[in-house]
Amino acid sequence: MSSHNCRTSAVAERANLYDEITNKIIAELEAGRFPWVQPWGSAAAKAPLSLPKNPSTGKVYSGINVLVLWGAVIERGFSTQGWLTFRQALSLGGNVRKGERGTTIVYADRFVPDDEKKRTRETGEEARAIPFLKRFTVFNIEQCEGLPDEIAASAPLPDAELIEPRVDALIKATGIEFRIGGNSAYYMPAHDYVQVPPPQDYFEPINWHRTALHELGHATGHASRLSRDFSGSFGTRKYAFEELVAEICSAFSCAALGIVPTVRHADYIGSWLEVLREDNRAIVRAASQASKAADWLLGQLPDGTAAPIVATTDDDRRAA
Repeated sequence: MSSHNCRTSAVAERANLYDEITNKIIAELEAGRFPWVQPWGSAAAKAPLSLPKNPSTGKVYSGINVLVLWGAVIERGFSTQGWLTFRQALSLGGNVRKGERGTTIVYADRFVPDDEKKRTRETGEEARAIPFLKRFTVFNIEQCEGLPDEIAASAPLPDAELIEPRVDALIKATGIEFRIGGNSAYYMPAHDYVQVPPPQDYFEPINWHRTALHELGHATGHASRLSRDFSGSFGTRKYAFEELVAEICSAFSCAALGIVPTVRHADYIGSWLEVLREDNRAIVRAASQASKAADWLLGQLPDGTAAPIVATTDDDRRAA
């Protein structure tokens, strides 16, 4: 097959993957469900609240794969957040049970074709890398048998007593100016500070922590940190996209800290749907940026009590 045909096939495959993922997220939102806020406190949620993890590599999944795997855990009633490939299960001395259906996740990267390398050698120009997506099939450890006991065992539920002190420690460790007061929560990019009303103003005190993590998620986008685009005014697609990043960042951060995540801005669902329908890469990019934001926040904890999410660059580098 020619390099041109290979590139055409790769582009089509990538588009199909983006469409598959985006259409599933749109269907969830249209049904009034938020893929990044699963019903962890309900009977439907048998698995402990945490980020999905690969017990073979020790790595925590990130980006869009968190949403995909969380969805599979809830939809199929798994009681663990551990996932392995077919070969990893074998390498650990076990196997995937016959007839089990896996879950598709994605890995994104770039490569430079041979003809492009030749062209750059001849012209001295910078090589143009081609983005690609790969499908990977993983299986929940409940779909496997013969695994070592320490892997097959379900992770313990988080200690609720650790939740609030850890959020307080994270706020202090970030170095971001954090003001408590007023009657609204927001991040002010021009002056780089977060403001959140006092905890006693919240009907449920835990919501103060969820709100704080959402606003801190915005703050990670400051030019001195992850440098995201804050140019969108209220009501624009850029504004809606940044809200989507902060929402998912808050959910990832909550899960890492043992806090049940909730939707902070459900009124944005219409604008999120518009963004997703217009751009089939938007949810993948938003989830990737949310992982980087949560990783930045959790990485500030001095004692490393929260496992960092596997860092990603962008949706064309890695969504795994």
